[in-house]
Amino acid sequence: MIDSPDYPTADDLALALRLAVDTLRGAPADADWSRPAGTLGWSCRETVEHLADDLLAYAAQLGPALLGPARPPRDRYVPFVATRRAPGAPNNFVRAAPDSGVEGLLEVLEASGGLMVAVARVAPPETRAYHPWGLADPTGFVAMSLVETLVHLHDLATGLGLPWTPPADLCERTLARLFPDVPVTDAPWPTLLWATGRGPLPGHPRRTDWRWYADPRE
Repeated sequence: MIDSPDYPTADDLALALRLAVDTLRGAPADADWSRPAGTLGWSCRETVEHLADDLLAYAAQLGPALLGPARPPRDRYVPFVATRRAPGAPNNFVRAAPDSGVEGLLEVLEASGGLMVAVARVAPPETRAYHPWGLADPTGFVAMSLVETLVHLHDLATGLGLPWTPPADLCERTLARLFPDVPVTDAPWPTLLWATGRGPLPGHPRRTDWRWYADPRE
């Protein structure tokens, strides 16, 4: 275990997304993407769209900083129009064309994730932009993107019957950036699942309410 892990980078996010898409492409051809994603109330297809939506939304929050004098919003999200396909479905502005199949769905995820990686690589480090859980810098948005990717792949892998264990160092750096209230352990992946209410952690009660802390930590 690393005693003082660095915070995650855009390269970490790129790796996580490649692993995630490769895992999802390993689903059987007859896999039912309408099944619930783990304990979520969303289908597997809806969960992939939600993840793509989060990644593109985070890129959009940082995007105005790349234009020089323009500043990202500090009190709200960029006002894209989001809608729900059905009651209880994710409130998204990113969707895959229904007739594009699983490959089209994963291409939308890759495109959204690639844009987030690209923006994070060039956003000035002093950039700050709104998230409900803190005014985040680029490293914070990378870490938030990693949480979304890693834990929603857990949900999807559960729903589709796929193996998913991400690299421990990615989980460790993500925990270090966003979860100062979470104990440091020698099992970063189970700890991240516990921190996001998805699993047990020996010696600690299961979480029914949780959040991360997006504000930069000096």
